[in-house]
Amino acid sequence: MSTPNTVSRGSGAPAVPSGTVLRFLRVALHVAFAGLLALALFQLTLDRPGTALLAAAYTGSLLLAVVYLAGTVAEQRYAAQGLGPDPERYGTGWLALVTGLWLVLLVLSEDFAWLAFPLFFLALHLLRTWPALVAVGCMAAAVTVARWAHTGMFTFADVLGPLIGALFAVVMGSAYSTLHAESVRQQRALEDLERTRSELALSQHDAGVLAERTRLAREIHDTLAQGFSSIVLMSRAAGTAMDNGDTGLARERLATVQETAAQNLAEARRFVRGLAATGDGGSLTAGLERLCAQVSRQAASGGRVLECTLRVDGEPRAMTEAEETTLLRAARASLANVLSHSRASHAVVTLNFGDDAVTLDVFDDGAGFDPALLPEVPRADGSGFGLLSLRQRVDDLGGTLSVESAPGEGTVVAISLPLRRRSGT
Repeated sequence: MSTPNTVSRGSGAPAVPSGTVLRFLRVALHVAFAGLLALALFQLTLDRPGTALLAAAYTGSLLLAVVYLAGTVAEQRYAAQGLGPDPERYGTGWLALVTGLWLVLLVLSEDFAWLAFPLFFLALHLLRTWPALVAVGCMAAAVTVARWAHTGMFTFADVLGPLIGALFAVVMGSAYSTLHAESVRQQRALEDLERTRSELALSQHDAGVLAERTRLAREIHDTLAQGFSSIVLMSRAAGTAMDNGDTGLARERLATVQETAAQNLAEARRFVRGLAATGDGGSLTAGLERLCAQVSRQAASGGRVLECTLRVDGEPRAMTEAEETTLLRAARASLANVLSHSRASHAVVTLNFGDDAVTLDVFDDGAGFDPALLPEVPRADGSGFGLLSLRQRVDDLGGTLSVESAPGEGTVVAISLPLRRRSGT
């Protein structure tokens, strides 16, 4: 939907839609043509009542009115609906027909000379500049010649009158053309603006969809995917224990599976409700303690020894749910990598509360790796997403994340989050 073009009428004055001005001028032109044609017939009726010339004039006037009305209606229909003949293609022929009928009436009576004035505007509107000027000059000359032919007199006023009318029509036609061109330009500019707005809204929608997909992928990876991975590993270990006849170990591993599944179910419910959470409830410290114990149990269920401990330094500070969730997810992702890849026997999670920041360090004495080999985007098989997701979480809170490691020297994942001061803390 386009917005009407406007033309300012001075400082503080209300703006007038240029489309309204153009419509008013067109209507005024058509009304003037009809009025002048009626006036010529009225004057001729008074001068030549009951004559054959009057009958011919009425017939010619009716034909002229029908042709003129048909052309204007066709133009309006094409402009509104795009139906019918194209005015740019057939307008010149229509103008020639109207002008020819007018010349016939002008031969019958000089009273039809007044119709030249609206015809000037039609020529200036439908023809190019030089053909329009030639046509206006010829019509002005035709009025002068008709005046001389009907009266037998030729005065200076007979030349000056049509000439002034032609000059006035040229000036007004030029102003009309300028206003029409400006209206078209503004209309196209508004259409471009509307199209740009639509494209911008679409791109913003696509960006929002992409951001939401990224957020959902991050949440699923940091919660459900890791839990499912643990369930798969523990269920396989339980199957192996059953095959070996060790029912006690199988029950222990199945208990771990049940515990992990229960935690995943709780995470899924929180995810559906759209609530941030730090675990099964309670403080961040309690969540980290449960996480360390769970990692140790999972390692033992797989026949490995991994001692995972938590150390808390400083006075615990109040944090937002987003901050607690990020730190807990960071510890979970880091310990999942320790459990899956590092072959470590010890892991230490250190939570340190400073004056203006809280830091979380996850250290393991495992095989280590070259940090330069970390992927910048997730791999084709879906791996490598955990650290990227964690980095995005930390960046969203204005924090920093660093990974220090070397082959054979273990790994340290360090996260630092700034603590915003709050009243009452």
